[in-house]
Amino acid sequence: MVLRADNQEPRDGRRLFWRGRRVFVTGHTGFKGAWLSKILETAGAAVTGYALEPPTKPNLFDILQPDIRSIIGDIRDYDSLSSAMREAAPEVVFHMAAQPLVLESYKKPAYTYETNVMGTVNLLECVRQAGGVKSLLNVTTDKVYLNRDRAEGYREDEQLGGYDPYANSKSCCELVTESYKNSFLSDMGVAVSTARSGNVIGGGDFAENRIIPDCVKATTCGEVIKIRNPKSVRPFQHVLDTLFAYLLIAKRQHGDAAYAGNYNIGPDAHDCRASGELATMFCKAWGDGAVWEGVSVDAPREDTVLTLDCGKIARVLGWRQRWDIKTAIEETVAWYRAFYSGGDARGFAVRQIERYEEAL
Repeated sequence: MVLRADNQEPRDGRRLFWRGRRVFVTGHTGFKGAWLSKILETAGAAVTGYALEPPTKPNLFDILQPDIRSIIGDIRDYDSLSSAMREAAPEVVFHMAAQPLVLESYKKPAYTYETNVMGTVNLLECVRQAGGVKSLLNVTTDKVYLNRDRAEGYREDEQLGGYDPYANSKSCCELVTESYKNSFLSDMGVAVSTARSGNVIGGGDFAENRIIPDCVKATTCGEVIKIRNPKSVRPFQHVLDTLFAYLLIAKRQHGDAAYAGNYNIGPDAHDCRASGELATMFCKAWGDGAVWEGVSVDAPREDTVLTLDCGKIARVLGWRQRWDIKTAIEETVAWYRAFYSGGDARGFAVRQIERYEEAL
């Protein structure tokens, strides 16, 4: 397949595709969903979001206030989801609604599977029944692979098999998507891809048990940051790098279904860092004497090393990381600084989007 580096085209040309286009986003009230909704709004898309109420207080969706049609509903409720999709009549669908936390999946495994697996079945069935969708991107995770704690990154053709209920439910989600693609959606002219992205960081994440939100909470309270697995290596990446990859996949396959497939999305190999390294970089960027320490906790099993081989998306779509880990940390800290100082965090986010687009 010929390389076409669309993520380097001028901003106006990239936005032209989205202007006026009907887009359906599940999980729009979450961290990534709120950022994606704001990006699509600024590009002029006609967005309908379907999700539960924002999961935290404060939350990024309320802060950004994207000008979209927002429907509060449960992805497990097929009738409600079907009604929303039929009314929206989308051309492009981003499926991001999920129970996204590993530790939470140990506490609520049944709910995790209901949401991540049957919620995906509901979404795919709605697409099948509604008709009119041309491009569907299902967002899964880097944790779908059978992890062997190896240093080299996993490739898209390797064995699936997440260990914990969250990772395993997302592996199941991949299989469900492949079945619907092969059995129904391809014959209907729907281009279907899955995006297996690494750990995203960025301003506006207030979730529990995530490293950057935990760093921010501790620091703003004048406490020492507690890192439970400081030697665990993960593919950390700024949320805008991830989301613009999603947009690229959805756009490209809309024009040519040959681009549909499974894509890893992660940082360059040298930017895959241990959690302790990330905490050190955060403390340096934050200043004010911020420090961290490793702690021993009685927590369920988590993988020690997880990295991705992102050669496919670079080769096929011309995508590559734009903000290295240092920039990602600095931009993240800058957003939180603006928010906690009472500044215009919404305007700051829009300017971050504009700066990122300039980097393209």
